[in-house]
Amino acid sequence: MFRRQLVKLNQRLERRLPEQRLFLRSDNTTRFVRLRPFTQLMGIGAVATFFAWGVLATSILLMDSIGSGTLREQAQREQATYEQRLNQMAQERDRHAQSAETAQVRFGEAMGRISDMQLELLASEQRRLELEAGIDTVQQTVARVVRERDAARTQLAEARRTLEAETGTARTAADRGRDVQDMLDYLLVAMDGVGADLHEQSLNAEQTSNQAQMLAMENELLKDRNHVIFTQLEEALDSVMGPLERVFQSANVSPDQIRRLVRQGAQSQTASLRPISVSTSGAMAASPDISRANRVLGKLADVQAYREGLDRLPIARPVSASVRQTSGFGMRRHPLTGRSKMHNGLDWAASRGTSILSAADGIVTTAERQRGYGNIVVIKHEFGLETYYAHLNSINVREGQRVSRGQKIGGMGTTGASTGVHLHYEVRVNGRPVNPITYIRAGQNVF
Repeated sequence: MFRRQLVKLNQRLERRLPEQRLFLRSDNTTRFVRLRPFTQLMGIGAVATFFAWGVLATSILLMDSIGSGTLREQAQREQATYEQRLNQMAQERDRHAQSAETAQVRFGEAMGRISDMQLELLASEQRRLELEAGIDTVQQTVARVVRERDAARTQLAEARRTLEAETGTARTAADRGRDVQDMLDYLLVAMDGVGADLHEQSLNAEQTSNQAQMLAMENELLKDRNHVIFTQLEEALDSVMGPLERVFQSANVSPDQIRRLVRQGAQSQTASLRPISVSTSGAMAASPDISRANRVLGKLADVQAYREGLDRLPIARPVSASVRQTSGFGMRRHPLTGRSKMHNGLDWAASRGTSILSAADGIVTTAERQRGYGNIVVIKHEFGLETYYAHLNSINVREGQRVSRGQKIGGMGTTGASTGVHLHYEVRVNGRPVNPITYIRAGQNVF
């Protein structure tokens, strides 16, 4: 039945694909191979399928290459945009810091003027009290003199009567009366002078009070303007600190630890970020604006510490070329033994000799050949972090050498327990392996 169907199919294909014969000649004999129409159709289909598969594979490789280039350009644009944003925020921070410093200077001058006016007001009040005490004394003296005058007049009248009765004259009593009258005239003139002086001091005190009220109004306006400036500064700092803290949290590093370790390692604090200290005198309390400015300066110092901390974390990719990830972090079947085993890092495959780069600044602690890892480089970073680069084809650093982020440390290879050319990359925190993709994703938010 099958042969009958095959014969019918050959007869139908005979018009398009006539039977061909392939002759094979040797020294003494000549043989031929008969190519029926169905056989020719199978050959043509096989050739067409192979050609289509080649075109499809080439298209996939070409699209993969174009996509990798586009992602790399996008990453570079995002990095340039982020650096531009950081520079703008730094310029805005410096501008606001300068505005805050200028406002603080003006606030200090106003406080000094208010202090001087208060001292003048206190002195005027003291003089007024002294004048009031002097007037009371003068009034008491005048009252006493009036009483003495009345008593003297009484005595004078009695003496006059006695003197007239005895001598018939009153000249001595008249002389004493004129002396008393001269004294009273002098006291009245002195009282008029004291009253004029007291009136002048009262006017000065009222003028000083008006100036103090004007300064108080200027102080309130200055406080309102400082509040607006501080609010803008605080909002800008929160918009910068939030993403930075999320980067550290995604990398399993405490922001508090970053701030503490960076400040411990700093030689000296930037002069513009030091807390403001203004000495006050008397009963004047410390200004709340100074405390708020110190909080803003503290946040600026935190931002600076975060940026320095980012420079010390291994958040850069160790391979900048186009690579293919072959294994992730976690349990997997070992390619050599076939057993399920924990894989402590990431594997990337590329061509032999592909440049391997340091993920962050650090010191090379190992640069040798080890069993299993092959040629390996271990770099020690800040905060108890270490990065491992294994199966290298070549090593370009030595133990004890200090390297920078992005510096070439070797070439990709297949040394040690390896089934192909690739890089085995590990990140360890205090000797414990962690997933490197966490740090790489955190770096994508920065670079």
